Amino acid sequence: MSNSPTDALLLQVLDAVLADMRTSRPKNFERALVYQAESISPEAEDLARESVVRAALERSHPTDPLVEAWRRKLTDWDFLPDAPWSESPERTQQRRDDVYRLLALSEQTRKLLDSLVPVSQVDAPVVISDEFVPWYTPQSMQGRSWYWPAYRSYLERKGWGPEAVAGLDVATDSVVERLADPTQPSAYQSKGLVVGYVQSGKTANFAGVIAKAVDAGYRLVIVLGGTLNMLRAQTQRRLDMELVGRENILRGASEYESDYANDPAWIQGRFTGFGDLPSTRGGFDIVRLTTRDDDYKSLLQGITALEFEKQEPALPLHDPRNLHRSSARLMVVKKHKTVLGKLVKDLKKIKTPLSEIPVLIIDDESDEASVNTSNLAKPDAERSAINLKISELLRLLPRAQYVGYTATPYANVFVDPSDAEDIFPKDFIVSLPRPEGYMGARDFHDLDSAIPEGERDFANSNELAHVRNITVHDESGDDDFCLQQAMDMFVLTAAMKLYREDKGGLGDRYFQHHTMLIHESVRTDVHRELLGKVTEMWWNAGYMGEAGRLRLQNLFEKDVAPVSAVRADGHAVPPSYEALAPYVGPAVARIGGDDRPIIVVNGDKDIETGEADFDKRSIWKILIGGQKLARGFTVEGLTVSYFRRRAGNASTLMQMGRWFGFREGYRDLVRLFLGRAETVGTKEIDLYAGFEAICLDEENFRRELKQYAKMIDGKPQVTPDQVPPLVSQHLPWLKPTSPNKMYNARLVELRSPGQWQEPTAYPTRAAELRHNTHLWTPVLESLSPTATSFTYHFPPEPGRDAVTHRFDAFVGTLKPTEFLQLVRQVRWGAPSQFAPHLAYLSEINDAASSDVDDWLVLAPQHAKRGQRLFLGAGNRSYAWFGRERRRGPLFGALSEPKHRAVPQRIAGGLADSGDRNTEALVAPRRGVVVVYPVVESKHREDIGEDGRLAPEKITMAFSFVAPASARRADGRVLRFTTIDSGKEGQAIIDAQ
Repeated sequence: MSNSPTDALLLQVLDAVLADMRTSRPKNFERALVYQAESISPEAEDLARESVVRAALERSHPTDPLVEAWRRKLTDWDFLPDAPWSESPERTQQRRDDVYRLLALSEQTRKLLDSLVPVSQVDAPVVISDEFVPWYTPQSMQGRSWYWPAYRSYLERKGWGPEAVAGLDVATDSVVERLADPTQPSAYQSKGLVVGYVQSGKTANFAGVIAKAVDAGYRLVIVLGGTLNMLRAQTQRRLDMELVGRENILRGASEYESDYANDPAWIQGRFTGFGDLPSTRGGFDIVRLTTRDDDYKSLLQGITALEFEKQEPALPLHDPRNLHRSSARLMVVKKHKTVLGKLVKDLKKIKTPLSEIPVLIIDDESDEASVNTSNLAKPDAERSAINLKISELLRLLPRAQYVGYTATPYANVFVDPSDAEDIFPKDFIVSLPRPEGYMGARDFHDLDSAIPEGERDFANSNELAHVRNITVHDESGDDDFCLQQAMDMFVLTAAMKLYREDKGGLGDRYFQHHTMLIHESVRTDVHRELLGKVTEMWWNAGYMGEAGRLRLQNLFEKDVAPVSAVRADGHAVPPSYEALAPYVGPAVARIGGDDRPIIVVNGDKDIETGEADFDKRSIWKILIGGQKLARGFTVEGLTVSYFRRRAGNASTLMQMGRWFGFREGYRDLVRLFLGRAETVGTKEIDLYAGFEAICLDEENFRRELKQYAKMIDGKPQVTPDQVPPLVSQHLPWLKPTSPNKMYNARLVELRSPGQWQEPTAYPTRAAELRHNTHLWTPVLESLSPTATSFTYHFPPEPGRDAVTHRFDAFVGTLKPTEFLQLVRQVRWGAPSQFAPHLAYLSEINDAASSDVDDWLVLAPQHAKRGQRLFLGAGNRSYAWFGRERRRGPLFGALSEPKHRAVPQRIAGGLADSGDRNTEALVAPRRGVVVVYPVVESKHREDIGEDGRLAPEKITMAFSFVAPASARRADGRVLRFTTIDSGKEGQAIIDAQ
């Protein structure tokens, strides 16, 4: 689209048309064009035809203002939940077609808009919720909305795309609508949890929730901003900059009196503004009770500031006639018992009845410090300090709504549901979708990759592209070689960023920050030693000399260039090291030109070497730190991470993953240097395996939430107090959260039609292993004498290449009663693990109401020489599989990814495979059992030359896929109990 006056006028008319429909249903587009054109100018009337708009769209680029105007409006309509003018679900082509029908657009214009602005495929948040009374609707908000529209506009100016803004709108609605109506006469205290990803933009979500909540009438907002001053200050600045605004900060003072007077963003006018105090423009003010530099202080003016004005003194504050004419108060406080104690003390002094104040408490990193770690079942036990203060706040403020935010929710969902003064999310759990452009745990691992290890490369393996092992070369534990290589990578990637800035393609962006993080310990004495070591290595690196040049060139050619060649996503890549070399010197100068290339962040004033304040200056430095950099604090521009710190539970380890986040323009340059297998006492600790296990646990947790979020007959399948059983653990040394935050929960039944299920809790006692081997041997002997080849082909999808799974297997069948009798006789090392599956299998295989015609049995066979066992009395061998136990009786994964698709297809859980052998076995009421004779490493040398092994040294493992048709009419997928201390010995849930 050109920049001609005609096109500019057309854009003005279109903006007016779409703005007029902002709060209404789509209307006849051409009529609206005529109406708006007449009100703008006579020249515009000639443009008031759909055909003119279509012609302009045809010559427009996808980023032109005309297309962006349509993108914003269509995305609004696409995302609108429960649109009164459409019965179609949001974000579907059917909803979009309803929009086009109401706009009365021609078929040509519809097709053109679909090609320029496709229907969004962004995932919606998953909500596990108790029943609630809807109150937060567009109608209820009419005429009061102030801070949400301003915040939304700020994000649009900041560069957020329409889909991202619309997604935030939906996600924040799902939180605010589950809070209590602030104007209702009776007080209700809701408690919820929002689960995001580490470093994934949770602050933007709770800023949006605050904006909508204060618009709705919440008048005191308390943000618990982490346990450290730097985290609290970072959160305060973000809210002040994006939500509170210049006028509310200054309140009549001069620009130079602001606590942000020396902040570059303040000076450059990047703080949001309203033109004047909102109260003078029909809105209401936000009064800050904390500042960037000052936490909550117990002062006379602080107490006065907490007093709420009433226009109608005879009415309570929560009455709409008072509430919507009162200013809101905002404070960002550190989770420290002294600070919270001052707040509690001051609240008790104010004249406004606390029972009248609608309060929103946002708890950032709510699994840290907030959760009670004292066992209240013990005599004289007291709550831990921070939890006690939060409980006091909730007790003082009956209209307080508590919303916790975390990326590691396990501690929160394990809180005792019956403890009314605690923070258990009794009303809702919202799982936020993974944001577009986010690099998370999955991006550093090859989870369930069907590509053999020998065929993996930089293009198809995340691990090969981004992860580098830290190896220790001598008994002293020195890792100098790997640390030097990490520092060299830091310099090379700095040069690559400067090269990309110079060559263009980044738009208006530039790399303000470029950082490397070294995290080995929380101990300051270790940081002191590291500072000396890294400083010496930096100045001896010789980056401007021949030795440094050779190291950099070698690393570029073997690592940076081949990875970027296949993962640069269109960003500039130097054709040779010689093309990059001119940028190395400037990169080194930016990092160490002030003779201070390293910043230590640990609170030790004796060795801290600089301020890690990313808001006040551009930082191209190496950061050494521990706890201060391990949770909540965003290390901007992080490109190289050097990590050797161990942790004992998944929540702690995941929060240390500072390398997760948004890496626009340099995803291909991100490198993680990670300590792998180390022996600690009698345990072997593998950090990479730990992060992979966390990723599996997290994905399983989110998948379970999504599955159970579906309403049945208008009622929730699962309420928040039923969530703990959905938490899993993959590694023996990595619990979901610390033991003093966990409570017991027991799963009773798990229905899994069409889904792969893999029990792992096999016995260790010889008699039980022998029993199981004798139980399964006749089944194996009944299988086909020759193996059948099976194939399943996954077509390519966005972000994933086509994949083909192949394997050979012996084949047979069992009747439902035979299979049920067999699995009832299997012995387990931890029977409770299989019990939920057995309950389901008993239900669907019951002779009176069987949902299964038969069970197909597959025994996968591989071509590995020497890995065959002779079982039974005959002369027949079977492939065996080498697996190890990870935790007590539990094995890790027993199956191979390539074995799973074919059984799922045969059971009806996947689409047509295109494979004749597979399709020949597909039947509507057929389940599949996959049998694995497993030999642990300690028994492999006992396999005789004749290929036989004592039955007590074999673990007969199996996986199964129930028929996809084996569902119940009630639609429920699970039945379980949760142990509640208030109902000792009782099941609070029994959903059968």
